[in-house]
Amino acid sequence: MEHPYLFFVKLFELIGLGDFAHQNVHVIYSWVLMAFLIIAGALMSKGVKLIPGKAQNLAEVIISGIEEFMVDTIGEEGRWLFPLAGTVFIYIFIGNLIGIIPGFMPPTSNLNTTLSCAVVVVFFTHVIGVKYHGVAYIKHFLGPVWWMSPLIFVIEIIGHLARILSLSFRLFGNMMGHEIVLTILFFLAGAFFAPLPIMVLGVFVAFVQGFVFFLLSIIYFSGAMEHAH
Repeated sequence: MEHPYLFFVKLFELIGLGDFAHQNVHVIYSWVLMAFLIIAGALMSKGVKLIPGKAQNLAEVIISGIEEFMVDTIGEEGRWLFPLAGTVFIYIFIGNLIGIIPGFMPPTSNLNTTLSCAVVVVFFTHVIGVKYHGVAYIKHFLGPVWWMSPLIFVIEIIGHLARILSLSFRLFGNMMGHEIVLTILFFLAGAFFAPLPIMVLGVFVAFVQGFVFFLLSIIYFSGAMEHAH
């Protein structure tokens, strides 16, 4: 279902790139999201003070809270993974959240976006496994009984591929469903009144979906760091 009005698509139409914009809406809003996060990060880091103000205090509470939750979940050894896991959480949460702004579309409501995030997480999971165990990481795929190793290997490969599908389709399905409901309400009841309860619920959904993706990611990372049983 087409969104009733997309601000940045209209801007692309003005510069003669309307066809590209309509075919790649998720790409455009991914660029917008990345630009926002880069600019916001640069401004926040530039304004860091020894005696923090209100904005810095809030940012530090959020970032440290996410980091400490991650360390409590997977242990101190996994702290170095926070930049990736934290970035994934913030990217997905803000990406989900911008969908409640009229004229914006959440890039996470497109399967290409969620699939790319899932591929990065699962690929890096194996990078972690090789980093910690070297060639012995293959034992994670062979199971404890040697004569069942070929069967276990196939099952493990299918399981790891299923992680990509699970991460990407769960996020995509929830965000697409929210967008469809919100778009229908825009058409039926106007831009502000009826959609308000759905927009409030959308904030909660945006957080939950980002948190679930983040939590599953750090669990996968933790599993790769552990020794095979």
